Amino acid sequence: MNWINRYIDHPLLDGAAGSLRAWHLYTGQPPERLEPVWNIVVLAFLLVISGHFLDGRALVLSVAALLMLALPSAWRLISSSRRGGQGYGAREYKTLRARAIFNREAQWALRVMVLFTSACLPFLAHTSDPVGAAFLLGGSIWFVLTAPAKFYLDAAEPPMPNDGDRAFRSNLQFG
Repeated sequence: MNWINRYIDHPLLDGAAGSLRAWHLYTGQPPERLEPVWNIVVLAFLLVISGHFLDGRALVLSVAALLMLALPSAWRLISSSRRGGQGYGAREYKTLRARAIFNREAQWALRVMVLFTSACLPFLAHTSDPVGAAFLLGGSIWFVLTAPAKFYLDAAEPPMPNDGDRAFRSNLQFG
C-alpha cells in the first residue's frame, strides 16, 4: 500500500494541485470550475468524434446522451457565475482546502479503485454490435478521462487565493 501511495497517489495529487494552480493563474477563475470545464471539453471531443463515425439514429442517440452528460457540468458553471462575481478569496480557499483534506484522507481507496477501473474498462467492454461497441468505447473514454480527474481534483490542494493576482506577484519582486 505504501508503494501505491508513494508512486501513484501522491504524484497524481501533486499533478492535480498543479493543474488547479495553473488554471487559477492563467484564467483567474475559481479552481472548482476546472472539473466541469474539463468534463465539457471531453464531451465536446466525443461529440466531434461521434459525428465522424456515426450516422442516422445512432448519431442522434449519441448526441442526446452526450448532451445529457454535459447538463450537470453546464448547470454547475451557470449557477456559479450567477452567484455573483465574488471571486476566489480566503474564505473559499479555506472551504476548498478543508474539503480537499477530508477527501484526501477519506477517499484514498476510492481513488485507487477508480484508477484501476479506468485502466481496465476499455479492455473489458466488448460487444458484437458495432453501434453498441461505439457507445461502450465512447463511455469508456469519457469515464477514463473524467472520473479520475474529478476524484483527484477534489482531493488536491487548492491554490492560494492570490496565486492568480498579478498585482500581488509584482509586489513580491525586489529591484
